[in-house]
Amino acid sequence: MDLTERQKNLLRSIIEKYIETAEAVGSETIEKESNLGVSPATIRNEMVRLTALGYLKQLHTSAGRVPTSMGMKFYVDQLMEEKALSLRDEVAIKQELVEENEPFEKMLRHTTRILADQTHSLAIATDEAGDIYAAGMANILDMPEFYDIDITRSVLSMLDKAELVQQIVAQLRAEEQLRILFGEELGIPFLEPCGFVVTRYQMQNHKGILGIVGPSRIDYSVVIPTVRYFSQLLQGLVR
Repeated sequence: MDLTERQKNLLRSIIEKYIETAEAVGSETIEKESNLGVSPATIRNEMVRLTALGYLKQLHTSAGRVPTSMGMKFYVDQLMEEKALSLRDEVAIKQELVEENEPFEKMLRHTTRILADQTHSLAIATDEAGDIYAAGMANILDMPEFYDIDITRSVLSMLDKAELVQQIVAQLRAEEQLRILFGEELGIPFLEPCGFVVTRYQMQNHKGILGIVGPSRIDYSVVIPTVRYFSQLLQGLVR
């Protein structure tokens, strides 16, 4: 069933508020802060419909709604507008990587650190040997989703288990350059609240995966073009 324009606008408003606050979003909040031009009752009815269609879900502890992975994917694919890196940021990132002139392994470690700083997330990379590079572990500790010690332990233990990272890598199909994944797609306990943005890189004799891990509500409009830029930048470097 296709969504109406009103439903699309409502879904966009709910998701963007959820990305901002990490809290379930109620109809009163949307009515006050979004210019949808409809009554709170209409908003509530449409939220019920979006829930029935699988785009939203209701948490037991709140009357508000949060997006499902289906809702987030629809938002990214059809509603979201990407926010490209500024030219100033692109130049600064490129200069930092190019001027170091490091060996490949050190450069990849350096890249993950810069990516983590730029996205305020946990950045990960793999090389052709399957080695894992990571940076930004402290970033996720500031996010409410990772106050749960079991979730945080699952994410951090993933960095020590190559098979779990390979499970994520395997989700990136041969024809895909970049993919968004949600924890529930992986079937790994305690990773359901997580979101992943992964891309390929290839430079001379080296290739692998580069990406970030964060909450499923991460700001994809910023993260996706940033991860894509880092991948393109790596492919232009000579080591």
